[in-house]
Amino acid sequence: MSELPISKGERTPWIKFRRCLWYVAALIMVGTLVIYSSVFQESWSLNPRTSTPNSSTSHDSVPPLVDEYTVAYPHEYHFILDELNRCREESPFLVLMIPVAPHNREARHMIRSTWGNVTMVQGKVVSHYFILGQSREENGAETIEEQLLRESRDHRDILQSDFLDSYHNLTIKTMLMFEWLSTHCPQTSYAMKVDSDTFLNVHNLVGMLLKAPQHLYMTGIVVRFAPVLRDQNSKWFLPFSTFPESVYPTYAIGLGYVFSLDLTRKILEAAQHVRALYIEDVYVGLCMKHLGIPLTDPPRNDMFMIWKPSDTGNCYWTSVITTLLHSSNQLLDVWKSYQIQAQSGC
Repeated sequence: MSELPISKGERTPWIKFRRCLWYVAALIMVGTLVIYSSVFQESWSLNPRTSTPNSSTSHDSVPPLVDEYTVAYPHEYHFILDELNRCREESPFLVLMIPVAPHNREARHMIRSTWGNVTMVQGKVVSHYFILGQSREENGAETIEEQLLRESRDHRDILQSDFLDSYHNLTIKTMLMFEWLSTHCPQTSYAMKVDSDTFLNVHNLVGMLLKAPQHLYMTGIVVRFAPVLRDQNSKWFLPFSTFPESVYPTYAIGLGYVFSLDLTRKILEAAQHVRALYIEDVYVGLCMKHLGIPLTDPPRNDMFMIWKPSDTGNCYWTSVITTLLHSSNQLLDVWKSYQIQAQSGC
């Protein structure tokens, strides 16, 4: 059936109605886009990974994500206790960087009394610094921050930043170590990250470095093809959603690894593109993989030791570079044994 003809006067109200519907729909679409854009920008600006001192705009930068298996890095942290000029003035051949908890004054005292007191080896200057974050704890009438301020004035070896010091944030502490070295030690050849509960033979370390590569160099206990732990009861558990690969890249165990200073800026550059896992030594390995730089095995497998053997006679302490102890409280006795072996001609 054909449609009845409609006069011009009859079409006008229908056209006006359709135009009103179009305007309403357009307004709804524009409003939705404005709201979405506002929410998206707000959520992005609140993410601590998007504003960093070293970041550059890049399409392949690390996705913004911080959860219980990652940490807020890159991020603009600040040093609240610092040694601005000491490393430049001393121009050390080797800098020892020791991560330690703010309240662990005893460990710092033990190190200063033992291997931290070795400042010259074969004509090469060696210096050390303790790197730490902030604590929520208090210690009697005097706060930990007040103790640290006094300790910093007395020893000039405290580097404290404004992140919360915790095991979970060890990656932040390590990356701030690289940041500090890259900006404060222009004449330094090598640095070592070494845990506070570790025996360190500085003489053997310098002797190894005098024969080591001077560029793109990292060594220690080098681990290859380590499986990712999926057991939720493990201290180092990582879910598949955070790290889908079944094995880790090659990395150096965090109790003590050595690196040439030219690696610091490169690792910081890689950190712009690699999500920061809370397992700090694995994360450094991920950055090295991103850079395509292989780690170097030490000249001997028994130079860097994880566990102290039951028998430490026969010149053991004079033959190694590092050995992990049960705690820093053992360090003084071990240091005496080392000195006895060294004096006996070992």
